[in-house]
Amino acid sequence: MIKIISLLLPALLFGETLKSMLEYAHQNNHILHSYKYAKDAKAKEAESKKSDYFPKIDIGASYKNTSDVTPFQISDIYSGYGRVEVDIYDGGIKSSQLERAKNEYKASGYDEAQAKKNLSLDIVKNFYEIQSLEALLAAKEDSKKSISEQLERVKRFYDAKLATRDDVERLQASYDTNIYEIESVLFEIFSAKKALEIKVGKKIESFEKSAFMENSASDFEVSDSVKSLEYKQNALQSSSKALEGAYYPKIKIEDTYSVFGYDNIEPTHPLKIDRQNVALISLNMRIFDYGATSEAKQAVDLSAKALSKQAEYMSSEQKAEYEISIARVNSVKLKIQSAKSALTSARSAFKTVNEKYSAGIADYITYLDALSAKTSASALYERSLNELQIAYALFYYHSGKNLEEFLK
Repeated sequence: MIKIISLLLPALLFGETLKSMLEYAHQNNHILHSYKYAKDAKAKEAESKKSDYFPKIDIGASYKNTSDVTPFQISDIYSGYGRVEVDIYDGGIKSSQLERAKNEYKASGYDEAQAKKNLSLDIVKNFYEIQSLEALLAAKEDSKKSISEQLERVKRFYDAKLATRDDVERLQASYDTNIYEIESVLFEIFSAKKALEIKVGKKIESFEKSAFMENSASDFEVSDSVKSLEYKQNALQSSSKALEGAYYPKIKIEDTYSVFGYDNIEPTHPLKIDRQNVALISLNMRIFDYGATSEAKQAVDLSAKALSKQAEYMSSEQKAEYEISIARVNSVKLKIQSAKSALTSARSAFKTVNEKYSAGIADYITYLDALSAKTSASALYERSLNELQIAYALFYYHSGKNLEEFLK
């Protein structure tokens, strides 16, 4: 009993809401952190591609020593230089690479958003599964109390020679079975809480009741997974354009300014140069590479088509799941009505049987059957209520929405 109280009582005092857990998980879950870092990396890559448009500036220095020089050579030469390099035209490679990086960054953002939604749905399922288990635990505990009272009653009858040993043993067996089931449920709750704590990112002592708004005519939005695939497809198409740019002319301008110093040389030496500026404009164009670039482009194009088909499939799947989620909500509502009716009947039947059993009119088998029916009906009703909350969550999830926005 102490274990039951320690498990359930804190919920009345320090319970956490489902919304607060979702918000905390979005900030502290390690998997979401990895998606954020991946997105930040793509942002840096996009910035680096923008920098490719600016001139490149290099500086350098050198020392050259030549032994056994002729009169027309210099033995020791020191030099320093600065070089500026500008691409006038590169066949559209830089712009395509920048566009690819931007699309990959957008895709990574949708990957992160979808990961949040997936995590939220997992947490919601865990949360309401624990709620169902705790309801089952409460029903089992109530059953345990009733069986314990009747067991003590039958033992007194047995001591007074008014009941058989078989009557005592059967009730004892039911009591022990109930204890076994309680321990099993306790372990399930413990395991489910640990799984939930990993997802949320902190230790959870207890819960408060939480509920979703009833589903209304919510606007359907394409899932972030589909949007991510679309941007990844765009990124591959940009990569294809960059490969195509390899066959276009490339024009580049370079300007190099150098200064020189010498050891042991006559000022009038014919090869002595103090300063030198070299300007260069170059044009090059690839005309043949045995089809390497062309085949690489075809491979990228095929990969883009593959992503397109994946996006089409996932889009159709989402629409089907959306329709199923609407039907699921309606189905669970009907199940709740049936479960409520069954619970009312089971409680009424148990009350009658309990009175008859106490009066010695009904036997313990009838009593245990009625008690078991009431326990099962109570747990089933609570589970159906939690299933409705999960059904709402699935509806909003397949609508492409953020679950935390629809919690009351």
